[in-house]
Amino acid sequence: MAARTGEQFLRGLKDGRELWVGGERVRSIVDHPALTGAAHALAEVFDLQHAAADDCLMPDPETGEPINVSHMIPHSREDLLRRHRGLERVAEYSVGLMGRTPDYMNVTFAGFAGRRDEWARNGNDEGADNLVRYQKKLAREDISLTHTIVHSTVDLAKGKYPVGFDPVQLHKVENTSNGILVRGSRVLATLAPFADELAVYPGSAMPNAADVHALAFCIPMDTPGLKFICRDSVAVNTNRYEHPFSSRFDEQDAFVIFDDVEVPRDRLFIDANLEVYNTVMKTSWWSNIMQQTMIRAQTKLEFAWGLATRMAEAINSASQPPTQQLLGEIAMYAEFARSSVFAAEQAAHEHGNGLWCCDGRPLLALRAALPTWFPRVNEIIRVVGSHNLLTTPALGALQDKDLRPLIDKYLRGVGIDAEQRSRLFRLAWDFTGTALGSRNEQYERFYLGSVGRNLINAQLFTDRKRANRLLDRFLLEDCDGTQQASPSALPRSLGQAAS
Repeated sequence: MAARTGEQFLRGLKDGRELWVGGERVRSIVDHPALTGAAHALAEVFDLQHAAADDCLMPDPETGEPINVSHMIPHSREDLLRRHRGLERVAEYSVGLMGRTPDYMNVTFAGFAGRRDEWARNGNDEGADNLVRYQKKLAREDISLTHTIVHSTVDLAKGKYPVGFDPVQLHKVENTSNGILVRGSRVLATLAPFADELAVYPGSAMPNAADVHALAFCIPMDTPGLKFICRDSVAVNTNRYEHPFSSRFDEQDAFVIFDDVEVPRDRLFIDANLEVYNTVMKTSWWSNIMQQTMIRAQTKLEFAWGLATRMAEAINSASQPPTQQLLGEIAMYAEFARSSVFAAEQAAHEHGNGLWCCDGRPLLALRAALPTWFPRVNEIIRVVGSHNLLTTPALGALQDKDLRPLIDKYLRGVGIDAEQRSRLFRLAWDFTGTALGSRNEQYERFYLGSVGRNLINAQLFTDRKRANRLLDRFLLEDCDGTQQASPSALPRSLGQAAS
């Protein structure tokens, strides 16, 4: 099939999946009021890859068919820069508001297939071969894939991961003639209504879990026994003028129940193999996927900066020092994001088995900062916009022949008419203040882990060699400046052994 069009994508959503929104089982995703806007927006993403083919498409290495560049298994820095252009075009479409456009999972599985050696550990050759074959299928059929990798939260006093056997969490029940039977639950399947298939793979290690929890596989969304329970919709079924984001960018989030689901043998990547499950994500996954996630974040920050600046100009406050400071703060975040992505790509290197990934250090630091930056950006936009965010005439009012002259007179901006002013401030409110804006802020706070978890990761996984060398110069010298001890003579918390 190769790269699909939007029409082909929409046809693929007409299946028998069991998906619930607001207490109602959805019979037609494309037509349901809560889902139709995002369904057609995702269709536009699929059309985009053809409209911007030079950036978004590449020939399949084996068949020559056009596939999305996000399926590339990078083997050089040039490959990563080539992929960057395609990822950036997709991020620009939703200005970073859709965190789970299909390129996210495309990049993830390209990285997995590029490290078949990691997946083949501990006798898992069959699972590794299945994964490599599936990645080719994903690319060649242009499948829209989502995932569910977080364990259900029941009792955090027991930890975030299963300890021993936990019947609530997803687990293998038994072998079948065609594969295995699984049961349990997972969260959080973002994009569930608009995906063709569902992926399960490790979110993080489970050192004390029973083997039956160690699973990885991909199955169609309409597999019998799969149930998706969506959160309340934040979509607004109206014109794009009045709700420019809420009308199309609610990608949805779903709780997933596996009610005795059979996973075919050829779709199984990890089958109760805890050693593989606990190690496969530790090396290249972060450095690979964070190129996509941080390009999205950079795009969103740059949009936010442009939006806030244009609002300030519309009410002639952009030259005031307090406003300039607020705008400059967003500009600073956007530039840090751009610089981090650039540095990571320039320092890219092979991560094993010929797979090239970005340098993870700047992206890890950026990832730790974003859960605080994004809420702060929203706050700045709302401060700059103030009450103007709430004085935005609806399209019907603007089209009324009696009201329009009055609106043009009293609700215009500096250098823009009333209609453009309303459009501008509606953009800002939909970005920060509507139900969609609130959902996206919550999403960013915990995207790829909370700020606390990411700061801990930054501390644990950042290379300390140079920091220790700078420190040890002073800790290892006598009063006259001569060296009196080697680093190994220091306590572990001080010496090179700590790195």
